[in-house]
Amino acid sequence: MEEAKGVVKHILLAKFKDEIPPEKIEELIKGYANLVNLIHPMKAFHWGKDVSIENLHQGFTHVFESTFESREGIAEYIAHPAHVEFANLFLPSLDKVIVFDYKPTVVRC
Repeated sequence: MEEAKGVVKHILLAKFKDEIPPEKIEELIKGYANLVNLIHPMKAFHWGKDVSIENLHQGFTHVFESTFESREGIAEYIAHPAHVEFANLFLPSLDKVIVFDYKPTVVRC
């Protein structure tokens, strides 16, 4: 196994509050996706909704994955004014959130 050099993934699991309408959720997701255009260390962004049949999601409904070149890049992202402004809009809409950063490990067989 080989740890990816430099690359760090930033994962956010979210459950939106029940009272947040789908249109507002869509608007927030578009705002999140736009951060990749505003914050240089953020290299990629992906998101999705839970589709698992295992029912182990613990209420979380959405996953957001951002890719950075380094842990320092994540620190820059967190402090960036565009992220701070967005987080102040996004986080109050959530009922539950988990954030997890990791360096991917490549398994070669």
